[in-house]
Amino acid sequence: MAAEKRQPRSLAARVLVIATGWAVIALIVIGILILTLYRNGTERGFRDLLRAQLYNVINSVSLGENGRLEGTPQLGDLRFSQPGSGWYWIVDIVGDNPPDKLASVSLGDRTIAIASPESAPFNERYERIYAALDSTGQEELVAETEVLLGDNGEIARFRVAGAMADLNADVSAFSRQLILFLVVFGLGSLLVNAIAILFGLRPLDRIRRSLEEIRAGKTESLEGSFPREIAPLTGEVNALIENNRRIIERARMQVGNLAHSLKTPIAVLLNESRAMEPDQARLVHEQATAMQNQVQHYLDRARIAAQQNSVLVRTDTQKTMQRLMRVMERLNPDMEFELIMPDDPPDLAMEQHDVEEILGNMLENAGKWATGRVRIRVESEEPVPAAAGSETRVALAVTVEDDGPGMPDDQLAEAMKRGRRMDESKPGTGLGLSIIKEISEEYKGSVELGRSDLGGLSVTVYLPVAVR
Repeated sequence: MAAEKRQPRSLAARVLVIATGWAVIALIVIGILILTLYRNGTERGFRDLLRAQLYNVINSVSLGENGRLEGTPQLGDLRFSQPGSGWYWIVDIVGDNPPDKLASVSLGDRTIAIASPESAPFNERYERIYAALDSTGQEELVAETEVLLGDNGEIARFRVAGAMADLNADVSAFSRQLILFLVVFGLGSLLVNAIAILFGLRPLDRIRRSLEEIRAGKTESLEGSFPREIAPLTGEVNALIENNRRIIERARMQVGNLAHSLKTPIAVLLNESRAMEPDQARLVHEQATAMQNQVQHYLDRARIAAQQNSVLVRTDTQKTMQRLMRVMERLNPDMEFELIMPDDPPDLAMEQHDVEEILGNMLENAGKWATGRVRIRVESEEPVPAAAGSETRVALAVTVEDDGPGMPDDQLAEAMKRGRRMDESKPGTGLGLSIIKEISEEYKGSVELGRSDLGGLSVTVYLPVAVR
């Protein structure tokens, strides 16, 4: 579980992390391989150089008439003439005590350790190459052979030594350059990979934007051409949207048919109640009216349930509020209505009929109890108190306040119950606040009651906002 949480949530980031990890591993392996091959090749060339210089010395040294070594090898390398350079040649007669020897100027009176035949045996050409230390402790690579000189069987030992420090310095310089080039190449590759990945995932970003437009109600399907790998996905999404639309339309049609089928029987009952005795007429009328209200209530809930998950629902908040305000001002000419609303409030993710039902009941209730003033405030809220069991959503808070008598705190919860009337002196069915609560909760909103600073009741409803 913890490993899943540590994984990048972005698909592009996940692919980039994997590509980066693989590129780093590949570059390290390639770097080690190239460096190993270069060192092996450099050491092989170093050995070949020592062997070539060894035979140059052999061709330049001979045994004189007096039985002494003589000759002046010219190896064409100034390091053999620089004392302590680590590049030496030396020729001595095996078995002489003290030995007769010739040596390069760079060696001076120093010596080079000789490896035993067991640790460095001669090859078939009677040559051997081994590592040794000079008298200063400098590591050398020595090429050695023994040659028979003169007619008396004198054996001369020829040795040419090269400083391992020069070989290591050459390999180190190459290593630094290789690391620099690999780092530059790796960063360039990562940049190219990132561009390629982002470019390759652009169709997915187009799908995301198209889905946002569908959810916002701007379009009805995914439009445009997509790569072959994604085209089946877009087709399935469009089919799903179309199927959802057909289900919603079918549900609305069934709700409408049910409403029409019940409308006539209830109207007949209401008409028949007028011909009955007063007591019976009142009872039948009340029950038929209650039946009509209940049928309408559950039809509304069924209609909302059929379309609340639709991605195409959208209502213009500003136009709806202004229209309701004009209606309320005409119905209550003696009442002062104050509207406080942003210049461009977000649209609501609700059916217009449901928005008008909620706001209309809020304004009607406030106008009924207000003595002379009603105030409406429209504000964006984030985060938002949500109904029980629903997620917190970005919402629009609509608050309606009046300067009426208000309501005691202990009655606020009771007032939200369906059909509950806290004051029988005013006409009504007691359904207004409960309708507001039920419809808003169907859209995962909520309702709050409180006391207004105007002195009366304050009703705040939180409604979901459509994506811009």
